[in-house]
Amino acid sequence: MNKQIIGRTDIADFPELNLFDIDIKIDTGAYTSAIHCSEIAEIDGKLYCTFHSEDHPNFSGKQVVFSSFKRTDVKSSNGFRENRFKIKSQILLFGKTYKINLTLSTREDMKFPVLIGRQFLSKKFMVDVDQENLSYAQRSK
Repeated sequence: MNKQIIGRTDIADFPELNLFDIDIKIDTGAYTSAIHCSEIAEIDGKLYCTFHSEDHPNFSGKQVVFSSFKRTDVKSSNGFRENRFKIKSQILLFGKTYKINLTLSTREDMKFPVLIGRQFLSKKFMVDVDQENLSYAQRSK
């Protein structure tokens, strides 16, 4: 199976989350993928998530409700463990829709609202750090 080449950054869609043209950073140092979520509330077995960001206008601020979710421990780059909610969703790259696990994190201060980790990249993509926006460039043709 040939792996698709992906650059160090790209622009992707998350159709189930009503998020389109979202800046993503490919992070081979991270195992899990993470997405910025400004408000999270667990009420009566459901997870209410608001995806809003002042710095990322494509984060619409719409609320998405999940009836299926988990919690997982994530070790951040500074070495601290954090218990985060994890959801299953979809990402659109290179004209193809993939299933993706995303941990929910406050990434308001980060340049990229989404990090894509090794768990998602494995067996599908090879990273070329000299490239950027390969999926988005293909979509724009």
